[in-house]
Amino acid sequence: MDIFFKHIDSPLGQMTITANDNALLSVWFESHTIPSLHHAIFKPDHAILLQCEEQLAEYFSGNRKQFSVPLSFEGTQFQERVWQTLTTIPYGQTWHYQQLANAIDNPNACRAVGSANGKNTLSVIVPCHRVITKSGNLGGYAGGNHIKQQLLALEKQFK
Repeated sequence: MDIFFKHIDSPLGQMTITANDNALLSVWFESHTIPSLHHAIFKPDHAILLQCEEQLAEYFSGNRKQFSVPLSFEGTQFQERVWQTLTTIPYGQTWHYQQLANAIDNPNACRAVGSANGKNTLSVIVPCHRVITKSGNLGGYAGGNHIKQQLLALEKQFK
């Protein structure tokens, strides 16, 4: 199946988004280490990419709190469960890793939840930035903690 991509501008820098014919595959900030797009096809008018771009613009302007673009999760069953659960964290709120582990009915899986969180390929859309440490520290973020901090501040502003 073909993979399509485009670059979009956001208030936090350029983003790269990818999709196949059926769903969004990834959303990356330029600060992420992204997989090679060597085999991907640049297609800025692809319907799912356009839908994602529009919804991200609405998010960054404070007019969207949930996304409806179709998503494709590509990971282990555990990772996909974590990623799906991330989408239930309310806009403008944060959970700590233990809360996320509890939400998937696996309270002893804090480290595994953290690892799955770090492998999320759908930044912003699947809000891994809303997960922080139990002590209130940011924890990590694949796109850099400066991006995570800005995303949390944006949501707090428009909550």
